[in-house]
Amino acid sequence: MSLRTRLLILVIAAMLVPAILVGLRFMQNRTSEIDAALANLAASADDIAADLGEKIQGTAQLHYGLARARDLDTRDKTACSAFLADVREEYPQFTGILTIDPDGRLFCDSLRTNRALDLNDRGYFKEVKTLQGKVAVEPVFGRLTGLSVLQIAYPVRSEAGALKFVLLASFNLNKFAEFHDKRLLAEKNILFVDAKGTVLVAPKGGWSEPVGGSIAGSDLFRFAVAPDGEPFREVTDRGGHTQIWGVARSPSIRKTGLYILVGRSKNGLVAAANRRLYEDTAILAVALLLLLAGLWILTTVSIGRQVGRLAVMAKRLGRGDLSARIPPPHPRGELGGLMTLLNGTAESLEQQRAAIADLSHKLSQSQKMEAMGQLTGGVAHDFNNLLTVILGNSEHLADRLAGNKELQRIADDIATAAERGSDLTRSLLAFARKQPLRPREVNIAEKILGMEQLLRRTLGEHIECNFTFAPGLWLASVDPGQLATAVLNLVLNARDAMPEGGRLTVEVRNASLGQSDLDVNGEPRPGDYVMVAVTDTGSGMSSEVATRAFEPFFTTKEVGKGTGLGLSMVYGFAQQSGGLVQMQSEPGQGSVVRLFFPRLAAPPSEDPPPAARTVTQADHETILLVEDDDMVRAYVENELKALGYRVITAANGPAALELLHQSRDIQLLLTDVVMPGGMFGPELARQAVALRPDLKVLFTSGYSQDPVKTPDGINARILTKPFRRQDLAAMLRSALAAPPR
Repeated sequence: MSLRTRLLILVIAAMLVPAILVGLRFMQNRTSEIDAALANLAASADDIAADLGEKIQGTAQLHYGLARARDLDTRDKTACSAFLADVREEYPQFTGILTIDPDGRLFCDSLRTNRALDLNDRGYFKEVKTLQGKVAVEPVFGRLTGLSVLQIAYPVRSEAGALKFVLLASFNLNKFAEFHDKRLLAEKNILFVDAKGTVLVAPKGGWSEPVGGSIAGSDLFRFAVAPDGEPFREVTDRGGHTQIWGVARSPSIRKTGLYILVGRSKNGLVAAANRRLYEDTAILAVALLLLLAGLWILTTVSIGRQVGRLAVMAKRLGRGDLSARIPPPHPRGELGGLMTLLNGTAESLEQQRAAIADLSHKLSQSQKMEAMGQLTGGVAHDFNNLLTVILGNSEHLADRLAGNKELQRIADDIATAAERGSDLTRSLLAFARKQPLRPREVNIAEKILGMEQLLRRTLGEHIECNFTFAPGLWLASVDPGQLATAVLNLVLNARDAMPEGGRLTVEVRNASLGQSDLDVNGEPRPGDYVMVAVTDTGSGMSSEVATRAFEPFFTTKEVGKGTGLGLSMVYGFAQQSGGLVQMQSEPGQGSVVRLFFPRLAAPPSEDPPPAARTVTQADHETILLVEDDDMVRAYVENELKALGYRVITAANGPAALELLHQSRDIQLLLTDVVMPGGMFGPELARQAVALRPDLKVLFTSGYSQDPVKTPDGINARILTKPFRRQDLAAMLRSALAAPPR
């Protein structure tokens, strides 16, 4: 008999002892584990009851706070329901929150059902009318939702003690039971019944009585309602399933008429002990295999040398040297396979490290882009307000300094600088993908063909320009003006890259991208697109410059020769249009920038063409000006008076509505879109037109996080800040001349 065989027999014999010990341990622990599982049933029921008690206390505190809310002290049912709906959104554990008049009639509810209910027959309502500063609780099926709920009622009384109304919160017992079912990992069944034996929440499986059915008279119900019965009971249902149940003994919960039971199948009680046996058996088997493997390795020739090679490899990997490899030749058998596997793992880790570094770089770029976009949106509104005041006052100065050419020139320079600031803001919004777009159904080739002469003049005679349009081009939905600006920016960049002359090609064709086609951020955007490619034979870019080419304010041009916003505007426009950008460039080999715009699946709805700008003199109409910025409000007020209008001003929406109530002689509402106080311009316009149907509306906007949506039925116009005097005058006359609704 060989040494290897002798060692194998010895190991197997040695494993018999722990196997016997495992069997003895199973027999000794089986009973104690079953007893612990039984005790855990009642403990779980008590835990659920304790949690429900905390939920009742929390609801009582919520009622206490709501009782002092002015929004509920009203007879406006709509406003009351709206307020409760907002509260309900913050507390999803309730199916509804409502108020009941002292006569038992439902007044308002968070579901806004507007139903008329008589709740005098509810036990909680009868009880709560006798309470002072306490809640009445009753488990029922809600009349508004039909769900099993725990009604928690609170009396709201006047200072004299008279009942004003009753606050009622319907706590969702189904969601509460689902939460604890997940917490118990669905190993136990949860059952809620009321004092009549009606099933409020039924277990998910292995239960015969549906929700709404009754278990009154059953052995399980008698066990549940017994005041001081045994801690658990074994029950066999009609389907022959035997379960053991524990019941919560919390006096406060039982007083409400709700009984909480937690059950588990009898077979499941011994599952833990059986699982322990399987675990111990598995551990024993693993230990045996390890010992056998160790014996086999010890009997292998030259094991020490091969293990040493593995140790050297492991040390190098531990120091982070992922280029480490075990050189051939590798021994046959398991050790050789392990060496090959270790080499493959090191190679895979090295590739993963490179991929992680690349992903980290892309994430950094994405975060930088997103941060810039958020910063842009944050400052655009206030910046345009300031530019409105600067531009308007510079116009005033230019008019009043007409006799002084030097000072008038300075005023004109201020106006020009303000307009450049406005252009800069629009450029940043384009990069941030927050500029307002007016997409149209466009044949991109026809649009670019119409720009041909402009582009050729822009390039100059020293650059050869070619246009290539593929047949059968798809339509795309893009903003024509922004498309023209994007193409012009790409052509200008190409021209600057070819100061000594060269060749530029503008190509338009259909393209279908797959998962392997990535945009400049390294993300796949598969789909059908119309591609616009601008290719030049200029100086090209290094990989470092190309990775930053679309960052705002990044430029390789001399100071004063460029803003660094051209490519960032192109990037933002393509992204906002649902498309993507690709770029290829090498030093001395030129560059190609490709814009992809999604293929139009269905023609977009056409916006009505803008009304022709007409400028006429004011007819002494009265305008209600609403603007939160003091400087802008003062400037616009002076402009309106200079144009011949009578002006009434307000700093916010509520103040404007108050003025509309007081004065009937107002023809037009001129309001900012974004204002403090919770009421933006569109909401103010909606309420104002409801109050005065003949009122005309004109919006002003420096920037809004969301697109300006005029309320239904209001044909309002939007004047973008900053604006010149003639723009304001033209929009006012256009708005006032609009036909009545």
